[in-house]
Amino acid sequence: MAGPTIRHEPRWPALSALFAVGGLRLAIPSFLSFGPDWLLLIVLSFLMIPTVLARRGGNLKLNQLFGYALNVIVTADMAWSLGLLIATLPTHKLPPQVLLRSAAALWVTNILVFASWYWRLDAGGPNQRDLRESHTDGAFLFPQMTLSAETRTEMGEQFWRPGFVDYLFVAFNTSTAFSPTDCPVLSRWAKVLMMIQSLISFTTVALLAARAVNIL
Repeated sequence: MAGPTIRHEPRWPALSALFAVGGLRLAIPSFLSFGPDWLLLIVLSFLMIPTVLARRGGNLKLNQLFGYALNVIVTADMAWSLGLLIATLPTHKLPPQVLLRSAAALWVTNILVFASWYWRLDAGGPNQRDLRESHTDGAFLFPQMTLSAETRTEMGEQFWRPGFVDYLFVAFNTSTAFSPTDCPVLSRWAKVLMMIQSLISFTTVALLAARAVNIL
C-alpha cells in the first residue's frame, strides 16, 4: 500500500518576504542606504533566479548556498541602514517624519529578515524538512509538536510541518513582545538570533521612534 504523498513546502512566501525587504528599502532616505535605492531589489532578483533554478534542477546544496547568500545580503543591508540612521540622530538634521518612516521600515525589515533566517536554518532548512513526513524536532517547539501522535491524527495534523508563516509569527512576536510567546526556543543558535532581533527592535523603537515623537 502506497504511503501518503509528501507535499513540498512552498517557497514563494519566503521569496516574497525578501522582495518586501527590497521594497521597504525605498522608504528609507537614499543617503542611509548602501548604493542606489533600487540596488537591493536588483541584487535580490539576480540571485533568486539561480536559487530557483538550482532547486528545480535538484541541486539542493547550491540552492541552500544561494539562500544563505540572499539572507546575508538583506541582513547586512539592514544593519548598514540602521547604523547610519542611529549615527544621524545627534545631528538633528533629519525631519521627524523621515525618522518615523525610516524606523517603521527598519522595524518591519527586522521581522522579515529574521523570519527568513529561522525558516532557512530550522531543522536543516526547507530542503531537509521536505524529506520528513512530519516535523517533530527543531530549534523551536511549535504547539503541534507537543501533541501526541493520536491527537495529531485526530486533528488531521499527522503530517504537519512549519512553513514560512510560522517562522514569521515567531519573528513578529520577538519584535513586539521580545519573547517567543507560545513557541519555546530549544537551540542555542536560535536563542542568539532572537536576542539580536530583540535588540534591533528595541533600538529601533526606543531610540529612533521615540526621538522622532519628541521633536514632532
